[in-house]
Amino acid sequence: MREMSESVLIERSIIKKYRKQLWKPFVEAVKRYRLIAEGDRIAVCISGGKDSMLLAKLMQQLQRHSEVPFELVFMAMDPGYNQANRQKIESNAALMQIPVEFFDTDIFDVANSVDKSPCYLCARMRRGHLYANAKARGCNKIALGHHMSDVIETTLMSMMYGSQIQGMLPRLASTNFEGMELIRPMYCILEDDIIAWRDYNKLSFLQCACRFTENIDKSGDGTGESKRQEVKLLIKSLKNTNPDVEHNLFESIHNVMADTLPEYKLGGVKHSFLERFEEGGGIFD
Repeated sequence: MREMSESVLIERSIIKKYRKQLWKPFVEAVKRYRLIAEGDRIAVCISGGKDSMLLAKLMQQLQRHSEVPFELVFMAMDPGYNQANRQKIESNAALMQIPVEFFDTDIFDVANSVDKSPCYLCARMRRGHLYANAKARGCNKIALGHHMSDVIETTLMSMMYGSQIQGMLPRLASTNFEGMELIRPMYCILEDDIIAWRDYNKLSFLQCACRFTENIDKSGDGTGESKRQEVKLLIKSLKNTNPDVEHNLFESIHNVMADTLPEYKLGGVKHSFLERFEEGGGIFD
């Protein structure tokens, strides 16, 4: 039997060995949140990390098997990588047969020149460049590699450190680029399963889209010592007694009981339970 190429083995592992953990939840997210429509031209944004590289392969597979016709552009922004990191992305893309298109920016230089919130500035600038370059390539959507673990960690971080309950939507319309959308097709995939797929295939990716990827990262997920890392460790400890904690947290943001909250915001406008309480003559248990 002819030996299969490494790229084919990587693709097969997604569809076969990790079908339950990766392929099925990926398809579930695409259908559940109506992320892809006929005629879409989608820019798959590749940072060089495990998440975006897996996203690229998932989108390739979907395009091959979907009854809904759509186009893909694989786009990678170089925000100022050193030569080794740029080469790593190029090598992985070639290995995995992802036809990536690069464009260069000076984001790292700009973000690292400010003292306050350089990571926030970097993220905002990256998003703007991705939208602009995707639109220039005729795309109407950009696809990012955020996953279920990102979603639940972001929600918990907003509660514990931001004094609010704020989630991460699977689909957003751009406010600055008319006709453009952001989609997150890996919304239902857990990070641990992405790591398992990476390790099974003996792949090595950039830890994150930052020039400080050389820093030691205890978890191997690219976050380093941060508030997000604290939340990751918290969830990991909770799983020892509640193996379903991640899925429970995820489903909780789909089952918000607004009637039980004293205050909430809708469309940027704050509302109080007192509005309903006084209008209805009281709220009863």
